[in-house]
Amino acid sequence: MRAIAVYEAKNRFSEMIAAVELGEEITITRHGAPVARLVAVGVGSVSAPEQRQRVLDAMTDLRRLGAEGALGCSVAEAIQTGRD
Repeated sequence: MRAIAVYEAKNRFSEMIAAVELGEEITITRHGAPVARLVAVGVGSVSAPEQRQRVLDAMTDLRRLGAEGALGCSVAEAIQTGRD
């Protein structure tokens, strides 16, 4: 979990949303004190072991992709699969 000051959070909101979608939790601070926490919706619906397995599976897929040197599908299909 990383902490970001309110001013910086305003300037980097889109980046923070992207990070949260990937499972990161962000604490927003004012004068160094935590005031809010940004987490993905439904974060409680996926258990830590399930999330860990999803990440490991994704890493395995990426390693395989790097070793093969080809996507095996169109870029648009790869992007859509990543969004699912």
